[in-house]
Amino acid sequence: MAEIAFPYRIDARGRTAETSRTGHIRDLIEILLFTTPGERVMRPTFGANLLASVFAPTGAEEAAATLALIQSALQEHLRDLIEVQEVTVRAEESTLEATVVYAILETGETRADSFRRALP
Repeated sequence: MAEIAFPYRIDARGRTAETSRTGHIRDLIEILLFTTPGERVMRPTFGANLLASVFAPTGAEEAAATLALIQSALQEHLRDLIEVQEVTVRAEESTLEATVVYAILETGETRADSFRRALP
């Protein structure tokens, strides 16, 4: 079954762009990672606030806390779709990259997807 692609766009046929189930789950992870809690009106706890963590103090404890928050958000909001196995985050120059290794519960398929954003 086809799902609506993220970000929303019109495809070459002039219709809403679609993606596969696997692509949709990847899109959901990306949305969750880069959404700030409180940003969604009807879902005030939705989001991992990843971009804000870049400006937090640095150190081993802060890095561990950030990863725990991300894993917690993924578990809370996507637990019916995925099982998170590993999360890594790194910032280089003006880019933030998060890599999530997860298993899709429907199929058992393990995937590793990376998500990048330019830092503000």
